[in-house]
Amino acid sequence: MTALIAVLVALVILVLIGLAMSIRIVRQYEKGVVFRFGRIIGARDPGLRLIIPFADVMHHISLRIVTMPIQSQGIITRDNVSVDVSAVAYFRVVDAIKSVIAIENVSSAINQIAQTTLRKVVGRHTLDETLSETDRINLDIRQILDVTTTEWGVDVTLVELKDIQLPDTMKRAMAKQAEAEREKRAKIISAQGEAQAASALGEASDTMMAHPLALQLRNLQSLVEIAVDKNSTVVFPAPLMSTIGELGSFLSREATAAAAPAPQPPPDSPDTPLATKPVHVPAPDPVHVPAPNGVTGIP
Repeated sequence: MTALIAVLVALVILVLIGLAMSIRIVRQYEKGVVFRFGRIIGARDPGLRLIIPFADVMHHISLRIVTMPIQSQGIITRDNVSVDVSAVAYFRVVDAIKSVIAIENVSSAINQIAQTTLRKVVGRHTLDETLSETDRINLDIRQILDVTTTEWGVDVTLVELKDIQLPDTMKRAMAKQAEAEREKRAKIISAQGEAQAASALGEASDTMMAHPLALQLRNLQSLVEIAVDKNSTVVFPAPLMSTIGELGSFLSREATAAAAPAPQPPPDSPDTPLATKPVHVPAPDPVHVPAPNGVTGIP
């Protein structure tokens, strides 16, 4: 009886151990690839899965996007400039079975092929193209990687150049080039401004030639602007003083002409209207009016 109980207990323990060995949990972001006696039998979706102990082996393959840095390496561009370029790649497994049976280590393989592809693509461009056309370089690297990694069940989602290190001599040369370019643009803008100002001054001079008083008013306005600066001494050029004198004489003549009466035409002029001709009325004879005291006088 005791031996039977011991056998039953041993069987229960073996069953529990077998269940523990046959139960597998596949996470939501994984897929399980099951091998039976070394032969692949399929992939398992997320959830609780059972396998045959000692016969089946399950590999858990992550389907999440993996960020893989590509270490910096010296690359010679097409115009023979040595630069250190580093990048970063993003990839994910889309076929769990291929990623297990087609290649041994997916991450290491992608890292190596990404380095060689980066060297090849950057080497086909000049330094200026490498610095200004990074988007095109990223796209070229990704397309080359996709062709190779598709057979591995991997999809490269993104490749970005992370850093480009230039030699010190090249940095100084580029700084001088940028400074010269800015000076050129500044001179062009200054020349354009002077041309526009000269055109505007020409139009203003034409206006002043047509209206002489405008020049005099402009001179007076200049005097007002000088007075605003609160200078203790103001020097007037001789032509300006003569101009001011001429302006004063002109204003005096205008005021005198406005105050003088209009000249009268001669009386016999046929063009003179009747209302404006003088009429001569004879004076009346003196009348003798008796004064209050009886004295006769002329009032």
